[in-house]
Amino acid sequence: MFDFIVIWDWIAFAVRWLHVVTAMAWIGASFYFIALDLMLKPAEDMPEGAFGEEWEVHGGGFYHTTKYLVAPARLPDHLTWHKWQSYSTWLSGAALLMIIYWVGGEIYLLDPTKADLALWQGIVISGGSLTLGWLVYDQMCKSKLSDTPTLLMLLLFALLVAMSWAYNQIFTGRAALLHLGAFTATIMTANVFFQIMPNQRIVVADLQAGRTPDAKYGKIAKVRSTHNNYLTLPVVFLMLSNHYPLAFGTQYAWIIASLIFLTGVTIRHYFNTMHATGKGPHWTWGVTVILMIIIAWLSTVPKLDTMEQSQARPLTATETTFAQAAGFDDVHKIVRGNCSMCHAREPFYNDTMLWPPKNVVLETKADVAHHAQAIYLQAGASHAMPPPNAIRTMTAENRQAIVAWFQNAKNAAN
Repeated sequence: MFDFIVIWDWIAFAVRWLHVVTAMAWIGASFYFIALDLMLKPAEDMPEGAFGEEWEVHGGGFYHTTKYLVAPARLPDHLTWHKWQSYSTWLSGAALLMIIYWVGGEIYLLDPTKADLALWQGIVISGGSLTLGWLVYDQMCKSKLSDTPTLLMLLLFALLVAMSWAYNQIFTGRAALLHLGAFTATIMTANVFFQIMPNQRIVVADLQAGRTPDAKYGKIAKVRSTHNNYLTLPVVFLMLSNHYPLAFGTQYAWIIASLIFLTGVTIRHYFNTMHATGKGPHWTWGVTVILMIIIAWLSTVPKLDTMEQSQARPLTATETTFAQAAGFDDVHKIVRGNCSMCHAREPFYNDTMLWPPKNVVLETKADVAHHAQAIYLQAGASHAMPPPNAIRTMTAENRQAIVAWFQNAKNAAN
């Protein structure tokens, strides 16, 4: 029979799967419509009020698309609204954030070497910052800054850099980058929910009532859509970053995240220009490569020595339960013999490993107690770890010892 920990991990996997699928749908639709909008060309026989048209071929068929700047004189009975891709991506992402970083906050969210916070305080900061970020950004867009789009974009970048730094002062490196991605994705989805869709509904209502829609609503939507366009690629990077310690396991993670937003601008500028003119500016790739080289260099700069601080801190109540459970000493020896060559403060498995995988350290007894659930899932309930070419003495008996110790701790807690 499955225990709750295994079921919970499968729930997290299912939600992550849903999040990836919906994100693919949202990003795919977004990129398609941006490319379509930029490829539109005027034609002599276009209907009245049309801005441009585009012919495309796909899947053995031809597609003829016509765009109206405001709306056609007559609306069709069926009108497709592209909104659920965005909403489902944000909702599934929010659920995943809660599962991993709120429920598992003591391991994945909080870093006591940076800020001594209770879990509830970390959760409040996590959720509150997403809401506050949208409110600040929304007011910026509603101000006179909207008349100078370039300045507005620069101020948005400054806001993202400030949040990148702030998150890194409180959360673990992994959580900091993930939250910056969630912060940005919240802005993007809120743009759709609070601005783009309501303005489109106003236009449709005016047309149905026989009124001429105000062109300002299209202008507002254009500004928000442009921001979403340039923010998409950095968000994807930040969502993937939790799998790569080279991105988050350094004191310069907040600078790495900030530079990634610049690469999003250079890459999208190339494709936006290419779709509009047929030829993209190749200098953008040179700038992107230089930025990535700087990012790669920053990821190898030795981080500040905070490991001794983490070793010296007192154990939490949960960690104490695992450290005092029957079989813990044996499990610590098993983990040290099979895992710590990679999961060390200075990995010694090979010369190419600069940081421990996922920044998980398994050397001291405190380390093992802290990562008890991950050890159970990776090396007890499954054979995911250690990897086959790194196994030394991880026998079936050792895995059973890990399972027994974990169950002893859970029974003691109950």
